[in-house]
Amino acid sequence: MLKEFFADLHIHIGGASDGSPVKITASAKLNFPNILAEAAFKKGLDLIGIIDCASPVVLKDIEEMLAKGEMKELKKGGILYKDSLLVLLGAEIESREENGGQVHYMAFFPKIKNIKAFSSTMDNYISNITLSSQAAALTGKEILKIVSFHGGILIPAHIFTPHKSFYGRAFQSYTELFSTAEWEEIPAVELGLSADTKMADLLPELQAKSFLSNSDAHSLPKIAREYNIFQMEELNYKEFIKVLKREEGRKISKNYGLNPELGKYHRSFCEKCKRVFTQPEAVLSCPSCGKEKLVLGVKDRILAIAPQKEAQSPAHRPQYIYQVPLLDIPGIGKKTIQKILANCGSEMDVLHKISSEKLKSCLSSRIYKKIAKARKKEFSFQSGGGGKYGKVIF
Repeated sequence: MLKEFFADLHIHIGGASDGSPVKITASAKLNFPNILAEAAFKKGLDLIGIIDCASPVVLKDIEEMLAKGEMKELKKGGILYKDSLLVLLGAEIESREENGGQVHYMAFFPKIKNIKAFSSTMDNYISNITLSSQAAALTGKEILKIVSFHGGILIPAHIFTPHKSFYGRAFQSYTELFSTAEWEEIPAVELGLSADTKMADLLPELQAKSFLSNSDAHSLPKIAREYNIFQMEELNYKEFIKVLKREEGRKISKNYGLNPELGKYHRSFCEKCKRVFTQPEAVLSCPSCGKEKLVLGVKDRILAIAPQKEAQSPAHRPQYIYQVPLLDIPGIGKKTIQKILANCGSEMDVLHKISSEKLKSCLSSRIYKKIAKARKKEFSFQSGGGGKYGKVIF
C-alpha cells in the first residue's frame, strides 16, 4: 500500500561533532545528530537528504551513530533513524565546465560503502574533501560517470540560480553537455528557491524530469522551508529511486515551496542603481543606467532562454503549492515556534495534519489566526532580488 511521506533532500552540515568545519557558510549547530533530531521531531519530516556526507569527518559521525545503534543501515538502502526518519547519504559537488560555467550537482548513494568509495575517488579531484560543495576538476559529464560507477544518482541542484547552476550559470540546454542517453540517466532536477513548476516547465527538455523542491538549509530552522510529498510504499533508498523515476505508482505527489517572488535571486538586480526589476519581460541590462552586468534574476534567465512563452506541464507533474514555513510568518519568532511545537506537535502537523479545531484549542487566538491564514494561503509577496529575500505580506 502506498503512503505519503514528507521529504527535504537538500540539507547541509555546518560542522562535525568534533568541531571540524564542513559548510563554512552554515551554522555550526547544523551537525549530523542535530539535523536528525530537528527533522524528525520538530519539522516532522519522514525523509531527508544530507548532502555533505562525503566529508570524512561527517562519515565518522555517521559510523559512530551506527555503531551505537542510534540508527541502522537498511538492506534496501538508506539509514533509518528512530524507526521513522530515512536519511539519504548525499554529496554536493561543484563542476568546472569547459565553457567556464560552474554547476552544483547533488549525488545520492544507497549505502555508506558507496559514498565512502565515492569520497575516496573525489579526493583526487577536490583540494579539500572535508569541506562542502568544493570545486572539482571535473565537468558534469565526468561527475555523472563517477557517480554512476559508485552506484549513485545525480541531480542538478537549484538549476536556475545565477551562481553555480546548470541553466543559470552554464548552459541553455542539456545538449551543450550531455548526450540524450546521459540526460536520461538523470531522473530529476531541483528547482531552487527562486523558481517553481510553472517557470521550469517553460523549458520543454525538462518535461520528463521529476521536480524537487528542497530547503538548501544552512541552519536548523531553515530545514523544510521547501519540501515534497513522496508517494511510496516504505522508507528505503530503492523506493526513493522509484519515486524519482515514477515507477510502480511511486511519485512526487506534491511540491511545497516558497513563492518564487520570495527568492533572493527571483528578479534581476542592478548593483549600481540598487534596483530590483519587476517588468514582465526579461531584464538583461539596466534600463536606467545601461549597466549590462546585472545579478541576473531566475525569472529573467528562464524568459531569456525558454523557447516558448507558455508553460506546458506534463500529465505527471504534481501540484506546486506555495507554502509559508512557520518561521516566515510575520509576528511568529523562534520562542513562539517553540511553544507551538510543544503544544501542537511538529511543523508538518501544524501546517498539514492537525484539524483547525484542534489547532485552535492549543494556540492563542492571535497565533491561530496567523497560522490559519498561512494554511489558507491568504497572503501576498514582495519580490526578492540581488541576494535579498522577498517578504511575506499578510
